[in-house]
Amino acid sequence: MKKELRKTFKNANLSVDMRVLYAKEVQESTVVELKKEVRRFGHLFSRPPLLALILLGSDGASVTYVSNKRKLGDEIGIEHRDFFLPEETSESELLSLIDSLNGDDSVDGILVQLPLPKHISEEKVISRISHEKDVDGFSPYNMGLLALGEEALVPCTAKGIMTILEYYKVPLSGKSVTIIGRSNIVGRPLSLLLSKKGVDATVTLCHSKTKDLERYTKDSDVVIVAVGRPKYFDSSMAKNDAVVIDVGITRVSDSSRKRGYRIEGDVDFSSFENTDAMVTPVPGGVGVMTVTSLMENLLKAAFLRKGVEA
Repeated sequence: MKKELRKTFKNANLSVDMRVLYAKEVQESTVVELKKEVRRFGHLFSRPPLLALILLGSDGASVTYVSNKRKLGDEIGIEHRDFFLPEETSESELLSLIDSLNGDDSVDGILVQLPLPKHISEEKVISRISHEKDVDGFSPYNMGLLALGEEALVPCTAKGIMTILEYYKVPLSGKSVTIIGRSNIVGRPLSLLLSKKGVDATVTLCHSKTKDLERYTKDSDVVIVAVGRPKYFDSSMAKNDAVVIDVGITRVSDSSRKRGYRIEGDVDFSSFENTDAMVTPVPGGVGVMTVTSLMENLLKAAFLRKGVEA
């Protein structure tokens, strides 16, 4: 077992080990390959790949997400063109901007940071982005390809989770996987990735109407929690040796913190201290790989647009 998997917890009377699936090492390994691909693209086409980033308003979480994407983009050597628009930007203005970027051959990928203000239809915006530049992987075209088991730009969080599972060599073939949450961002695409030929997991997709949730989670080898409710899932709901992937990232008010809040996941992390479970932390887990997967998608989109295998 890798040394990085071990994390020691200490309290008044107990010191125990817990296996933690840190994403930093996974990201560092991926970034090495991304830098090579950026250099290859630059050598072939005399420019770096270009990502257009669109942010409406100043929501704190969204600003942080965009900042993280820009930071990683700078690290690997891509170019980003930023459009920071006021929250009151109209739907027609945003769609017009997307049309312009779709037609700009220097732009390899387009990302519109979600969520959008309530007066703008996310469905219209997502559908308007060219599927060739849809680095979020949310377009109906790319989701359709994914459903058919064909090559596609895959939603970044789902892609990042698969990368973590692969890196830590978590066995999936024939294993039971329960996903809690059926969103188009995580649950649905992840169920397709896990059940496709070559991965071959047996997947149960649960949601808010699922009755007796623990009947599924307690029998599962892998549980993926994506509900947006802090500490929703604890060790009493899982097998002792389950792999637990925490997708949740929620800001919880905390006056003791300098920022006035703390970040919590959907999993009660500390409840797994004296188990043999493998758990992703928050922060430092799935969120890290979501940003990394975006850059992988950008490189893939950039090469495919040029007719070169990524």
